[in-house]
Amino acid sequence: MFLKNFVRIVLVFIACNASQNIAMANEEKAAWDALRAGGIVLFRHALAPGGGDPPGFKLKDCATQRNLSEEGRAQAKRMGERLKAEGVKVQAVWSSQWCRALETAKLMAVVAPEKIEAKPAFNSLFATPERQPEQTAAAKKLLATHKGPGALVVTTHQVGITGLTGIVPASGEGIVVRVKAGGEIQVLGRVMP
Repeated sequence: MFLKNFVRIVLVFIACNASQNIAMANEEKAAWDALRAGGIVLFRHALAPGGGDPPGFKLKDCATQRNLSEEGRAQAKRMGERLKAEGVKVQAVWSSQWCRALETAKLMAVVAPEKIEAKPAFNSLFATPERQPEQTAAAKKLLATHKGPGALVVTTHQVGITGLTGIVPASGEGIVVRVKAGGEIQVLGRVMP
């Protein structure tokens, strides 16, 4: 009897796991389809070990900031390679002004470096959480201006993405969204490099 119940439990677990994997694959496919159709992806910058920024942080001085590791640089390149492999035509790249987000955008190499636009609405809020409502509203307003035809890629920070979507992304993870009437952000799926 024990063995029979154990086998049933294992089979239910396998079925649930398979069902979850299928759902995740369908969600990822829908996200890539949305990007190929000119959607928006909010990428958390590639791996930059640590959290926040060191004391003495200066926006225009990368030596004072937390920056991408070698693994992060390789991850950023994979992010761009994945976009290209999936057939996503990128119209524009916007970035936080932080060096790790700008470097991620440049290493993705989906537009010429001089076409990357630094947008303060996508800056880190880690040290200034009181600015989140105002900055999230500004980011939503900017995102609503994207009309295609190509995709919009945004390299930003975990706190900003969480404020817009409620999702805590991993380093290098992309959250595919669309802006609904009234400015509401709808999550369409998640993509990984």
